[in-house]
Amino acid sequence: MQYIDPHIHMVSRTTDDYERMARMGCVAVSEPAFWAGFDRGSVDGFRDYFRQLTEFEPKRAGWSGLAHFTWLCINAKEAENVELSREVIKMIPEFIDRTGVLGIGEIGLNKNTKNEATIFSEHLELASKIDELILIHTPHLQDKYKGTRMIIDMLKEHSELDPGTVCVDHVEEHTVGLARKNGFWCGMTLYPTTKCTPARAADIIERWGDDRIMVNSAGDWGPSNPLAVPEFIQEMKKRGHSDAKIKKVVYDNPLEFFSQCKRFKFK
Repeated sequence: MQYIDPHIHMVSRTTDDYERMARMGCVAVSEPAFWAGFDRGSVDGFRDYFRQLTEFEPKRAGWSGLAHFTWLCINAKEAENVELSREVIKMIPEFIDRTGVLGIGEIGLNKNTKNEATIFSEHLELASKIDELILIHTPHLQDKYKGTRMIIDMLKEHSELDPGTVCVDHVEEHTVGLARKNGFWCGMTLYPTTKCTPARAADIIERWGDDRIMVNSAGDWGPSNPLAVPEFIQEMKKRGHSDAKIKKVVYDNPLEFFSQCKRFKFK
């Protein structure tokens, strides 16, 4: 079955991962701007990173026949440096109209601090001003519910934002309802330990339905599995779900969400 991985950090993966994903049916990936494994010290580091995301990674994905799309921001892990964050946000319009850029993301909270909230809000202001899609990172483990509540409260303060243009990612059993009930899209990340397993994601689909929800591997520097979406497909098949229902979650829904961006070109 063909699928799209709507959240994966391919700069941290090998070219072999692209090949393996293609063999399993992946036809496109969406790569949010992320942490480099260390905190960058200057806006020029981010400028080079944005060039990597918009110039090189699409070529590398293309070697395996995959389409590559990306998002731009300074991530929550580095948002404690407010001065640097503002320089990066100011730079985003230089890159936003490049081919394959889907919007602003992944923005959000990491430790739910005041500085993170400030920079999250300033990202939202930029996205609203230039009319872009938004991809949101919610915190890990013990900070997740509180952080998700804070994020949704801040989103609701920006009443000009259409919830249908926002995807709240890394949701699980305790937070999916917060996003769904407020009209946002949801992403479920299939991590080996810290987020959802394929079985838990299937449970959530069975409880909440398959509208405005998708699954991703969020493969990155740490323990993660770039083939997590095919594992979810197999879990859904074992439970007797139809190919049409599975395809909606792993292909049709990401396609529908991304198609709101005028730069999204995919065949």
